[in-house]
Amino acid sequence: MNGQPSPHRHDRPEPDRGAMLARLAAYQTPSAGRSVAQLGITAAPYAALLGLMYYAYYHLSPWLSLALAVPAAGLVVRLFIIQHDCGHGAYFRSRWANETVGWLCGLTTFTPYALWRRHHAMHHAVWNNLDKRPSGGDIYSGCLTLAEYEAFSPWRRWLYRVALHPLVSQLLLPPVVFILLYRIPLDAPRGWRKERISVWLTNLGIGGFLLTLTLLLGWQPVLVVQLPVITLASIIGVWLFSVQHRFEHTLWARQTEWTAAGAALYGSSWLRLPKVLQWFTGNIGFHHVHHLMPRVPNYRLQAAHRADPAFAAHVTGLTLWQALRAPSFTLWDEARGAMVRFPRNLGAGRRRAGVSGG
Repeated sequence: MNGQPSPHRHDRPEPDRGAMLARLAAYQTPSAGRSVAQLGITAAPYAALLGLMYYAYYHLSPWLSLALAVPAAGLVVRLFIIQHDCGHGAYFRSRWANETVGWLCGLTTFTPYALWRRHHAMHHAVWNNLDKRPSGGDIYSGCLTLAEYEAFSPWRRWLYRVALHPLVSQLLLPPVVFILLYRIPLDAPRGWRKERISVWLTNLGIGGFLLTLTLLLGWQPVLVVQLPVITLASIIGVWLFSVQHRFEHTLWARQTEWTAAGAALYGSSWLRLPKVLQWFTGNIGFHHVHHLMPRVPNYRLQAAHRADPAFAAHVTGLTLWQALRAPSFTLWDEARGAMVRFPRNLGAGRRRAGVSGG
């Protein structure tokens, strides 16, 4: 993974991290009242929607039940953001409260909380660092450079293109990850005992819940109600994660030039969603603030963003349309200092890759 530093890195001034942290320190304090209220106005409507979906399946129309899966999936995404805050110790002051609520949310999001938290902490340590990219099959946190892609054999290039095609990476793989792969302790060394146990406990909780519903209602309504919800939620969640660091004008840097503050401002997006979508996604679109200060609870992210003018001046804002197009930018071109699309013809080199990525 050795390479030359991007000539564009120096076009982006290094922020004064200490001064920014001092200005935003007050936003790190969670409010127990706001946390409990947010949890209540998310979990209660979700439970009510599930009940309504089952009622609609039996007494109104299965198609209405399927339609209600859309807002239900949005609430699952919001519960995942709460789980995410718990993983950072940001939702409550009490570690026990964070652990308990995080694990309970994990049952709803089909996520083994302890294992996910540890992997997510690793992401926060090295995001957008070209010399410390994750190994294995993580196609969402990692990123190939254009030169590395060009050095692949034709077969590996084809596999990589297929894996990152939006139909595969954004629609097909997310449900596979949340429904199937999270059921086994992948990427969990044997020394990660707590994390491995969390996988089996999560499976036990999910399995017990689904089995109870199946015995009471039958397997068909359970399948029609639960499967679309977790499928849609996983697709939305993975898309959110993808566009937070991989978009055309993001910044990936070599270790010699990588800094946490620089990667927060220039390597994280500001997703400017409509208010209703901002609500369902728990303000995670202010991702630059989150990476600069991970212990800011989600309901304070917008206020923290407004408190420092450096954010509006330097962070790349993405509209919903730009964010939907962002997954098409797949490779980091170190010469241009930008993400580009796959080159149409390998022999054309960086010049054509730059044209297709413009």
